[in-house]
Amino acid sequence: MAMAEGNEDGSVPSTRRVVIAVFPDVDLLDVTGPAEVFALANRETGSQAAYQVRLVGRSRGEVTTSAGVRLVADLSFAETLAENAGVLDTLIVPGAVDPGPGGSVARIDRDVVEWVKAVAPQARRVASVCAGAHLLAAAGLLDGRTATTHWSTAAQLAADHPAVTVDPDPIFVRSGTVWTGAGISACMDLSLALVAEDLGEEVALAVARQLVMYLKRQGGQSQFSVPLSLPPAARRGIDELRMFIAEHLDGDLSAAALAGRMCLSERHFARVFRQETGTSPASYVEATRVEAARRLLEGTDQGLELVAAGCGFGSVETLHRALRKHLGTTPAAYRRRFRTTGRPGQPAH
Repeated sequence: MAMAEGNEDGSVPSTRRVVIAVFPDVDLLDVTGPAEVFALANRETGSQAAYQVRLVGRSRGEVTTSAGVRLVADLSFAETLAENAGVLDTLIVPGAVDPGPGGSVARIDRDVVEWVKAVAPQARRVASVCAGAHLLAAAGLLDGRTATTHWSTAAQLAADHPAVTVDPDPIFVRSGTVWTGAGISACMDLSLALVAEDLGEEVALAVARQLVMYLKRQGGQSQFSVPLSLPPAARRGIDELRMFIAEHLDGDLSAAALAGRMCLSERHFARVFRQETGTSPASYVEATRVEAARRLLEGTDQGLELVAAGCGFGSVETLHRALRKHLGTTPAAYRRRFRTTGRPGQPAH
């Protein structure tokens, strides 16, 4: 489905109108998270006109979210269709889930789906948050594209929409003018990436600082980073060691060196580490280095030599081997797909 590219002369309007869909039981943070990011971008640029955010529902008025907090729709779906032609910059579609016997089930609101079908061609870009990807897919916007969603409903998305390539790992995926994001806090990362595309990386980083976000995560980062993918260890020393590894990726992280830090024999250390983490020290270190390399490939212009050295791979060849093993791709191909940096107003390459 073709998307509008901006004004008739090809320029992007000085005021970017952002429309966020709201409907009964919508996830609250999926709505308020992006809205807050855009509001802070206005503050950081000193322009309240950089983004104009409007909530749109079946009718004007109150909408009760899944958290029980009520939002107010500024416009109805019908009014949006009548008023937004040619001036809609960004359409954001959040999601909602229902409990099911096997876990969360994405809710498909047919009114939202039909509205998305009608309004999407007017938008310069479309983004979904969390289970909102299911609504984009039902509207036909994800056919032939790669998309992500919250990990708990990824299997449902793949089963319901075989024409969509579902990648359940990244926190967000960009496919042309369509962006899809994972759930909950990842809506902030996706929104920051949209700001970076529009206003530049410095503004996005300034917004991230205002939000007191530890790191402005890039799209290819996993929904579960290496440390978060593992439960806390029973032995406190293992958790402290995992923190040390993350902070010293360019250092000596051999099994012998790590065992020495734990004051254990190398053999006993390897047994304890596997018991606590389910993996070997070497595999854990390599996975952590790959995650760091992904962040550098996505968010910086560093050459491959610097990326390899900074992450402790030692050589570009070793970096190549690790990315092929873990991600099935090369560093250059990964950067082309997931890079989100670029000059203000220009899409990432």
